Formats: sequence, C-alpha cells, structure tokens
Amino acid sequence: MLDVENKRMADSLANKVTRLKSLALDIDKDADEQNRYLDGMDSDFMSVTGLLTGSVKRFSTITRSGRDNRKLLCSVSAGLIVVFFILYYLVSKAGT
Repeated sequence: MLDVENKRMADSLANKVTRLKSLALDIDKDADEQNRYLDGMDSDFMSVTGLLTGSVKRFSTITRSGRDNRKLLCSVSAGLIVVFFILYYLVSKAGT
C-alpha cells in the first residue's frame, strides 16, 4: 500500500520535474532570441550614431563658414519647419 502511494507520488514528481525542465528550456530559448534581437538593435543604433555624428560635423562646418552659408542654413531650416507643420496639419486632418 505505501509502495503504491510512493510510486504514484514519484511519478507525479517526475511529471512536475519534466514540465519545469521544459519551461526552463523555453525560457532559455526566449532569452537567446531576445539577446540576438538586442544585439541587432545595438548595431542599428551604432550606425545611426555614425550618421548623426557626420551630420552634426557638416552642420558645424556650415555654421562656421561665411555669411552666405548662414543665410542658406536659415532658409533651409525655415523651409523644414514649414514642411513639418504642413505634414502635421495633413496628418491631423487625415486622423479625424
């Protein structure tokens, strides 16, 4: 009688251990996938950082150069701001 109960409890414990092992392997697989995803994001951010650094250097060169470039820079900046507000207006109208 005790032997049968012990065997039943041992089988129950073995099933629980099997489920926990499966769960642990699933967690490990998920963590590996997330690490690969984050590594990919890291390389993407590094490339964007390089692009932004180059843009800031070019912007600084333009602002340090003569007066004609400053006029051009102001005109381009004003144009970009106007385009931004036009796009904002169009997107807000499309949303309603």
